[in-house]
Amino acid sequence: MVSATLAAVTVLAPAAGAQDVPRAAAQKQNCTDRTAPPPPVDTSEVPKPGQKAPEALPVPATPIGGDRMGECGLVLPRGADDPPAVINSASWVLQDLDTGEILAAKDPHARQRPASLIKVLLALVAVNELDPARVITASPEDASQECTCVGLVAGGQYTVEQLLQGLLMHSGNDAAHALATTLGGVPATLEKMNSAAAKIGAMDTRAATPSGLDGPGMSSSAYDLSLIFHYAMKQPTFAKTVGTKQVQFPGWGDKPAFPVYNDNKLLSIYDGFLGGKTGFTDDARHTYLGAAQRQGKRLAVVTLRGEQKPMRVTDQAGKLLDYGFELAAKKPQPVGQLTYREGGLQTGGSPQAGPDVKSDPAKTAATMSEEDPFGTTGWIITLVVAVIIIAGFILGHRRKRAALLAEQTDVLPRVRDY
Repeated sequence: MVSATLAAVTVLAPAAGAQDVPRAAAQKQNCTDRTAPPPPVDTSEVPKPGQKAPEALPVPATPIGGDRMGECGLVLPRGADDPPAVINSASWVLQDLDTGEILAAKDPHARQRPASLIKVLLALVAVNELDPARVITASPEDASQECTCVGLVAGGQYTVEQLLQGLLMHSGNDAAHALATTLGGVPATLEKMNSAAAKIGAMDTRAATPSGLDGPGMSSSAYDLSLIFHYAMKQPTFAKTVGTKQVQFPGWGDKPAFPVYNDNKLLSIYDGFLGGKTGFTDDARHTYLGAAQRQGKRLAVVTLRGEQKPMRVTDQAGKLLDYGFELAAKKPQPVGQLTYREGGLQTGGSPQAGPDVKSDPAKTAATMSEEDPFGTTGWIITLVVAVIIIAGFILGHRRKRAALLAEQTDVLPRVRDY
């Protein structure tokens, strides 16, 4: 379980001379989708009878991740070449996966729909709360979800590890529902997912469904998903699963076991690819995240609201990674910095909770990754301090008693050191 105190978002100042002020100001004035994603194209976000659509998430007064993260359009280092023209996503972020530095971006805080990329957030909650060896029996409701599905059978028994494989490798909505049921039901799971996003610092993000199917209030951004992915890739179970090409998935009843292949095409064709996630809905369009490593450098991309032309979105992401590695070799001034909330991740609460009070600018994604974001360290420190205090009290009492005895017997006291 996780525990921490919701605290402030660290906001870094823009790099000196990174961009001319008039151009930056003009871009901010022309930004769209700043509060909510574009209007839906279908009825998937219409609230159920008797319910109201949730209000848009508040927009922080200062852009999270640095002043340039408030720009829209291309956000590039001074003198950098434009990215390949084939990249048609409305928003994207290119990050250094180790330092959290943002090398380049396009409209990073525009509110978009994540589609199945929100499964990364569900996976984080599941990895934290559930034993991977725990066996879960799939319900008829799990097995009858709107697909994409990995192929759960009602009454079939699957481990949490297998459900995570179906969730992340094949984007199984049935696996998402089974995990959500195990985590306390869909409403409770959404609360945990949204709280986790808030505790990380992903303030553009609200999950409306565990699977990423569109629903009232669904929202995220390229910046937020880059932050969530940065965090997720530090969790060994998650990183291993998204980097797995194939597993044998259990059958049940009359259904035999069958292979599940990772649907991320770059895993097989891109040199040094580490793993990622794909997504699509009619409202979200094509979404994507992925990471790769070359010559000791690890980069990651997130692209939102893209189209499969003039090439597949996965191939566009590969082109963006190529661009990133070329850009990183020139050691440009970053245009932003992924920044966690102090205290890291916890469950419970709501995305709107807590004041936005500025904190130490040194608390960036790189430094926060060295801490325990689930709060375990705080409890350990408290316990150690308590033990030291108690030991000191006992030691003082025993020294005083020994001294008194020595005075009475004229014998030098001998006291054990604690």
